Amino acid sequence: MHAVIDWLLTVIGALGYPGIFLLMAMESSVIPVPSELVMPPAGYLAQQGLMNIWLAIACGTVGSLVGAYANYFAARYLGRPLLLKYGRHVWITEAKFARVERFFHEHGEISTFIGRLLPVVRHLISLPAGLAGMNHFRFSLYTLLGAGIWVTILTWIGYYIGQERELIMRYSHQALAGVLVVCALLAAAYIWRHRRKTRGSQQQ
Repeated sequence: MHAVIDWLLTVIGALGYPGIFLLMAMESSVIPVPSELVMPPAGYLAQQGLMNIWLAIACGTVGSLVGAYANYFAARYLGRPLLLKYGRHVWITEAKFARVERFFHEHGEISTFIGRLLPVVRHLISLPAGLAGMNHFRFSLYTLLGAGIWVTILTWIGYYIGQERELIMRYSHQALAGVLVVCALLAAAYIWRHRRKTRGSQQQ
């Protein structure tokens, strides 16, 4: 882990903001580059006066959006035809596919936003969004919101903690635990509001 962080500090220091953009675009696609090891070193470099923290956050957030769109378009224009053609061989029927599409048409915004804050899910959430053909503007907005929050948290952890690897990982895990709690509360509030709205429409 120490060697990885040292390497990332060297890479980000050498490539600057384009390096942050590239690494976070990779992290947001299917390439496993953990954001917990990218943005804290950028925050540390900002604390040392070698970067502007807000530009680092902006590059990380926009990079996340670009990586997410790579998955989105791959699923939209490559995955959909393949799934419809070969999905029946792995029990993905057209009816199941239609249910996924309906779900994202109804709940795509909250799913995209929360998905950007969750480990593993953030790498994959763009795929069902692309398959369902989620509106581009809404996809961009909720991806930027979710990714921006997570990138900001990690960057400020690196800014305040510095180069202490163990503390960076410890506080990153604590931040993740807090984010999971908030996401659970958001999901519960959304489900409650949706059910209440549905009951209200049925009674009219």
